[in-house]
Amino acid sequence: MAIHRQSEAVTHRLHGSVFHSYVSPSAGSEQLCAWRLEIAGGTAGVRHRIDREEVFLVLAGKVRVFLDGVVEEITAGDVLRVPVGAEFGLDNPGPDPAAVWVTTSVGLKATLPDGSVISPPWVN
Repeated sequence: MAIHRQSEAVTHRLHGSVFHSYVSPSAGSEQLCAWRLEIAGGTAGVRHRIDREEVFLVLAGKVRVFLDGVVEEITAGDVLRVPVGAEFGLDNPGPDPAAVWVTTSVGLKATLPDGSVISPPWVN
């Protein structure tokens, strides 16, 4: 069955944030990946460019979004779509943690500021 229980999520840590992977090829998905992202208060995200669209739904808290030079704050209930090739980053400058649900397609790659390319384990 295609129910992914919280207790079965695979946890990864990267750049000061925690990624709880629910949907990925390693969990049986062919096209989509989805995870819950936890960003501790006072965390600055790493700017990067993506090769697939991503959709972010803020579940709790508030985050600061950097998208192609534009800075906005989004809060619980807000949704952000990041287009392919956009320079993007999420920060949590406040004291409280934030939680975000993220969805993208299988195989996403991100190019970091130093030119290195990563394919996070939660999209494979």
